[in-house]
Amino acid sequence: QVQLVETGGGSVQPGESLRLSCVASGNIFSIVTMGWSRQAPGKQRESVAVIRSGTIPNYTDSVKGRFTISIDNAKNTVYLQMNRLKPEDTAVYYCDMVGRLRTGLDFDSWGQGTQVTVSS
Repeated sequence: QVQLVETGGGSVQPGESLRLSCVASGNIFSIVTMGWSRQAPGKQRESVAVIRSGTIPNYTDSVKGRFTISIDNAKNTVYLQMNRLKPEDTAVYYCDMVGRLRTGLDFDSWGQGTQVTVSS
């Protein structure tokens, strides 16, 4: 099994920044997709940013130019740098990774979520 642990959430004021991290552990052979989603109260979960092996990242329109997803393959870690945060960015943020285990089985794992609150 693969476990994902997210850190970096918190409460900030509009215009400030946060950096989320998500580390994967387990019997991992390779990771082909890493991404971040969020779910605000009363709303459906939405994909925020995703990066696939060998491709450029994709972002939802509302975060383009403000959020940046990056990865450290050696550490099985994905980051989400969030700048110029807005109140509408308030949500629980989840990381997601898709890949293959050393056993040959594929995995699709989610983190437990980290709260981001943007409020003045």
